[in-house]
Amino acid sequence: MASEALLTITEDEKAHFRQLSKEKYELDMQSWETWKAEAKEEGRQEGIEEGIEKGIQQGIQKGEQKIIDMLKSGKSPEEILKEYEK
Repeated sequence: MASEALLTITEDEKAHFRQLSKEKYELDMQSWETWKAEAKEEGRQEGIEEGIEKGIQQGIQKGEQKIIDMLKSGKSPEEILKEYEK
């Protein structure tokens, strides 16, 4: 009996299930695109933050090296401070 009921699914019912399947697929694709865009933005933001941190570290290192070079050249700490106050 059950197998007979499955065989008697109407064309309207088949069309209805095809439409539901199509709509589900479209919603899944929209979700996928949204997720990809959010992941891309998150990755971009992480990259920016990492770049800023790296730039700060490089700037600090350059500043430290400049001070070391000034000390090696014989400048006093007071002279170095005056140069940084400009």
